[in-house]
Amino acid sequence: MRLFVGCAQWTHKSWQSRLVPHPLPPHERLRAYAGWCNAVEGNTTFYAVPARDTVATWARQTDPTFRFVMKLPRIVTHDRCLTDVDAEMRAFLTAMEPLGPRAHAVWIQLPASFGPADLATLARFMHRLPDDHRYAVEVRHPQFFTDPGSAARLEDILARSAAEWIPFDTVILFAEPPTTDMERDAWTRKPRVPRRSTALTDRPIVRYIGRDDAEQTAKGWQFWADVTADWLRKGRSPTVFIHTPDNVEAPVLARRFHDDVRARVPELEPLPEPEPVEPLTLF
Repeated sequence: MRLFVGCAQWTHKSWQSRLVPHPLPPHERLRAYAGWCNAVEGNTTFYAVPARDTVATWARQTDPTFRFVMKLPRIVTHDRCLTDVDAEMRAFLTAMEPLGPRAHAVWIQLPASFGPADLATLARFMHRLPDDHRYAVEVRHPQFFTDPGSAARLEDILARSAAEWIPFDTVILFAEPPTTDMERDAWTRKPRVPRRSTALTDRPIVRYIGRDDAEQTAKGWQFWADVTADWLRKGRSPTVFIHTPDNVEAPVLARRFHDDVRARVPELEPLPEPEPVEPLTLF
């Protein structure tokens, strides 16, 4: 029984000297983050495919049980809309090979413009993918969440590839007007779609964004703590990513979510304790 929890990034200026040591060279930052969480979203690959040697350094910094959910480059999902991208897919998957078992899923985040009328394109794309990887799709078009027929068609396409549907839960973010600059920014960029919690595979993935107030964030994830506990009891291995608009406390909150689930499922093993951070000195 394993629950993976993590954040949208493995480095953040506000974590330095507080949650992780500072200064840290780039090749040590992921190792420090992995002391807090056992999974991470790979968002940087959306903008550029890293060198294979760079990915190898990620593997060296993490235990084989650590999990990466790596986002496809935007040229595949947004610029070319999943069409004529065989070369780009080969380059991406080749670059990710050094992760080995740490590669939890290839994350196919589609733009909000990608709607039910585009499902045939998704079906062709999924059919061409190599079957030695796991895949997870995130959609943002409102009709997938409000029209049962569109949702059923998407689920059927995903089922053919044993792929997961990633929900991005923004309910608590939009429950009340923003109170910080980062919340106001998130209101302009994050999707407003209904919550969805149906797992299609044995490895569901959830992306949850709360508020900059930790207690509001924790209150909002109680739904997911219940769902995650139920998945664990049924033998599934979920991965839950905890975001806030500023992400200042994200690693702490991810561990707190793990604790909340463990309170419901006591047989779940606790996360290892992170290494203490040495206080800064003047000399």
